[in-house]
Amino acid sequence: MSAPESGDIAAWLQEALALHRRADYAAAERLYRRVLQRQPHHFDALHLLGVAARQRGDPHGAIEFISQAIAVDPAQAAAYCNLGAALQDIGDSAAALIEFERALAIRPGYALAHNNRGNALRNLARYAEALQSYQDALRHQADYAEAAYNCGTVLHRLERHDDAVESYDWALRVKPGYADAWCNRGSALHMLQRYDAALDSFAEALRLDPTHASALCNRGLALHKLGRDEEAMQDYRAAIALRPAYADAHFFLGNVLRQLQRLEEAAASYRRALDCGADAQMVNFALAALGETVDDAAGGLPPSAPVAYVKDLFDAYADHFDVHLVDVLQYQTPQRMLEAVHKAGIEAGACVDLGCGTGLCGVLLRPLAKTLAGVDLSPKMLEKARRRGIYDSLECAELCAFLAQREQAFDLAVAADVLVYIGDLAPLMLAAKRALRPGGVFVFSVEECTDAPYILRASQRYAHSSVYVQDVAVQAGMGVRSIERHVLREERGVAIVGLIVILGVL
Repeated sequence: MSAPESGDIAAWLQEALALHRRADYAAAERLYRRVLQRQPHHFDALHLLGVAARQRGDPHGAIEFISQAIAVDPAQAAAYCNLGAALQDIGDSAAALIEFERALAIRPGYALAHNNRGNALRNLARYAEALQSYQDALRHQADYAEAAYNCGTVLHRLERHDDAVESYDWALRVKPGYADAWCNRGSALHMLQRYDAALDSFAEALRLDPTHASALCNRGLALHKLGRDEEAMQDYRAAIALRPAYADAHFFLGNVLRQLQRLEEAAASYRRALDCGADAQMVNFALAALGETVDDAAGGLPPSAPVAYVKDLFDAYADHFDVHLVDVLQYQTPQRMLEAVHKAGIEAGACVDLGCGTGLCGVLLRPLAKTLAGVDLSPKMLEKARRRGIYDSLECAELCAFLAQREQAFDLAVAADVLVYIGDLAPLMLAAKRALRPGGVFVFSVEECTDAPYILRASQRYAHSSVYVQDVAVQAGMGVRSIERHVLREERGVAIVGLIVILGVL
């Protein structure tokens, strides 16, 4: 149908809206501009021209026209909401938040504005406020599937995974064919270690959308946790086929290949992940463990494992940490270290358990210690340790930063199976020396190597030589009281030999 010859503005707008709804943005915009030729300050034409510009991928044009519309009529909540959405598109979440709040000042029950405000707050990492905004959207519109989905996303980020599942279920009651909600529900179930239920959720996402690369990648993670590595690799590769630059899928594929001892293939996957924009620190650490040179000191070795790697590793490990170490890996390090402490006649006094984990070592230390502090990077490990009721204090912190704030606070520092995630021990030795009182003692374990000061193994754990440990101890002002070789644990049925070291403050 051609534009009306009568020049009737109302008719032009009606036809433009019909074209707009059919996503014929070019034709709709021609009619909006025709209205503006007659009435340059026509609010609806300016506003809808901006909306159309955004929908065809021109957020800057959207901002220009919607701003002009607001100048004509500053009392229209929808215009502020759409302006905020365009500002979000260009990455200016702080400015977008202002516009969403202006919309809500005019129309407090505007569910879309509450939801969009939540998006802006989430992008600004203000997660608790974002959650409240999504909940406000649902309070005003209970059948708002996207707001329920967004609630789940933030709850997942806040590690409230049970609540996240409930929010995704809310979204799915409203919109059963919501593939993204099925996928994210599966991820929340994964974090709850309900892997079989997670697989069902991912399967439903893929039934609805067989090209859902995230569902394939996340299903691969669950399959890997269940020991179904060949199936996991198939899913990672299928995700990559759909999205060749999918950095996470390349990285996770590398992890499975590494565990299967297919090290050359693993390195190739890690390099591809790096090319696709994966976290360079994480990938370079993985590559270094496979003997790939990275641009760093100490012969190409990273000085320590990335903090995020250690935190995520032990957060995921927390619920089955004790059973796996003791029953599967025949973990003996805490007992061996306490035997060395008793043998050396050490009286604990004020004691700190560095990298305390769930408290396996703390249980043995408690009878010796007047006070017992614990520190770890993993909040989930600390929660397990807290339930034991053996620590006087627990803190989530990086070890050197923790020790730097506690000058001469301890008589005994113990680190069981912690230094395997640190290559360069010099900073930790200095920090431990400062945190120990005169006559204080530092007891720790390391895996042993003999052909270098320290190496990073394919297991992504460091091993240190006895000579290196003694050198960094002396440089930090501590003397070596004893170094003993022991079997610390097993890996794939092979005994892992390490050193139990006792250092004293000179």
